[in-house]
Amino acid sequence: MPHQILSREEVAKNNSEESLWLIIDSKVYDVTDFLDAHPGGEAVLKQVAGQDATEAFYNLHRHEVLTGKYASLCIGTLEGEQAQVITRQPGELSVVPYGEPMWLTPQFRSPYYKDSHRRLQKAAREFTDLYITPVAQECEKSGEYIPQHLIDRMSKAGILHMRLGPGKHLHGVELLGGVVKGEEFDCFHDMVLGQELTRANARGFLDANMSGMAISLTAILQFANDDAFKKKIADECFSGRKKICLAITEAFAGSDVAGIRTTAEKTKDGKHYIVNGTKKWITNGVWCDYFVTGVKTDKGLSVVLIERGEGVETKQIKTSYSTTAGTAFITFDNVKVPVENLLGVENKGIHVILSNFNHERWMMASGVIRTMRKECMKWANQRMVFGKKLMDQAVIRQKLAKMIAHCEANQAWLENITYQMTLMPYSQQATHLAGPIALLKMFATRSAHEVADESVQIFGGRGLTQTGMGSVIEMFNRGYKFDAILGGAEEVLGDLGVRQALKSMPKSML
Repeated sequence: MPHQILSREEVAKNNSEESLWLIIDSKVYDVTDFLDAHPGGEAVLKQVAGQDATEAFYNLHRHEVLTGKYASLCIGTLEGEQAQVITRQPGELSVVPYGEPMWLTPQFRSPYYKDSHRRLQKAAREFTDLYITPVAQECEKSGEYIPQHLIDRMSKAGILHMRLGPGKHLHGVELLGGVVKGEEFDCFHDMVLGQELTRANARGFLDANMSGMAISLTAILQFANDDAFKKKIADECFSGRKKICLAITEAFAGSDVAGIRTTAEKTKDGKHYIVNGTKKWITNGVWCDYFVTGVKTDKGLSVVLIERGEGVETKQIKTSYSTTAGTAFITFDNVKVPVENLLGVENKGIHVILSNFNHERWMMASGVIRTMRKECMKWANQRMVFGKKLMDQAVIRQKLAKMIAHCEANQAWLENITYQMTLMPYSQQATHLAGPIALLKMFATRSAHEVADESVQIFGGRGLTQTGMGSVIEMFNRGYKFDAILGGAEEVLGDLGVRQALKSMPKSML
């Protein structure tokens, strides 16, 4: 049916099962053939037959419902009227107050961001909206692993390269069509990309989306002892042909890295290590080809790269977020590993293991801080309860005030630490920023706990439902704990932050 210009009088005449029209935000929808398929039952639609159902619709649904598979039900527009609800297009910023960090809000300024950061943000958001979010939402529901076509698209766009942060691996690489040069890519570009990727609103898929590579391939680039070996692994992983993950955690050694029990014993000819042991909770481990593995050698800890093959077995671990992350239990049974696969120095692998913790923790804090925004402010202004909007209730405004304060405080601290990172080589970051980053991650996940709790209270039953208006809230409430545990538990990081601070405390104070 061609798009029509209709009057309210014409719509009102179509109020029966034979022809049932309704109005939502100045647009006319023919739901006659949708009566039997409506998830809420046909009675709900009959109650608003021929009427303006805008308030009723937005009291129950997300706007995205109208722009998805049900868009075809729209047959026309009301004569002389315009839609009032803003439909965000791919790549566009949110207009919800505090829905974006302050640097992206038109009336505010920031000393941290240049034009290249803004170009990257816009390109990364458009890429996420168009290509990542649809796949993420589907995989989150089905539990299927990230499809190769998306990995290939991200590789071609330079996203896989950018996931590792600044470095020579970005030099000469075209990044999202050239919006930023690899040589100028800094920690703020890294933060912008990471925060945009989280907007797919799928915590399980966020880890599925090559996060194993982001926290393991850096060890190859920094500590591989042979340049040809380094180039081979890097080329395979950046192209998406091979997948790689970090295999450190064990049942007996979580945050206590020194408790690793997996062993690597040299053969008599000194050409191989024989690796035996298990690893647990390894992100992406189910479908990876390479494992950057922490092992116990004769005089300490070492790190070796193990390729999937004979003696390597991976099993899926079911967690409270989607199985799409490929969380694995790994068994190494007499696995033969060439000594050339040693990363760094034998028995000094603790330096390799700790080398990426700062970036991993900073990356996780950045993501959870970004995910806290927007949903509750929008819903409170939309939901009608006891004859008025939720936003009209003082108790709801108090909840929102606390949530806004957590979001803005965390983002400000994140940006300050990120600025310090841009001024320091990695050796100085490891010395001066390990404590602050640990404390930031601890505070960010504590804030996420508060925000998740208040969000569920604001959304009510919808905040416990994996579909509909509260689906993002349900996902966040179920998933923020992964950030509170992975990369170092809150209590461990809080202790680390204080102990790091005490190292610079004078022995005597006036």
